Amino acid sequence: MKKLILFFVLSISLVACTSSNDKKDKENLELVSNYVKAVETMDFEAMDKYLADDYVGYGPSFGDTIYKTQAIENWKYNVENLYEHIHYNRQKLAPITVAEGANKGEWVGFWSELEIEYKNGGGKVTLWASSDYLVENGKIKRSFTFYNEADALRQLGYKIVPAEE
Repeated sequence: MKKLILFFVLSISLVACTSSNDKKDKENLELVSNYVKAVETMDFEAMDKYLADDYVGYGPSFGDTIYKTQAIENWKYNVENLYEHIHYNRQKLAPITVAEGANKGEWVGFWSELEIEYKNGGGKVTLWASSDYLVENGKIKRSFTFYNEADALRQLGYKIVPAEE
């Protein structure tokens, strides 16, 4: 009987923990999904709402670092001067919890097929993009974004040649 009671208590505890984790994962997925939608619809107020005040974004190239205010201003500039539209043709999101280390926390992995059409007949590119978002207190605190910049330039008609010595 004691074993049955212990099993029952452990089962309830596991279910309670799982539903709590599931709830947090669902909230984090919704946050990142809403942020991506704000990017796609050029909703700068929503972007501001979803990014933490101390947000830091890294990538796509090594050494690229941007902060919240810069990130939003950068999107505004791109929309006014470069992009006709941005569209995520396909996307997948996955919650990930890193238990320890420098990247400890609740993350959302985001993989997408991203289409960007440039203004004034500047062309269109389709990219595979990957972003990982650290979520803290209901806001995106950090992100790492990766895509092949050389492929984007190739699709726009650029050729990459070695520099002459």
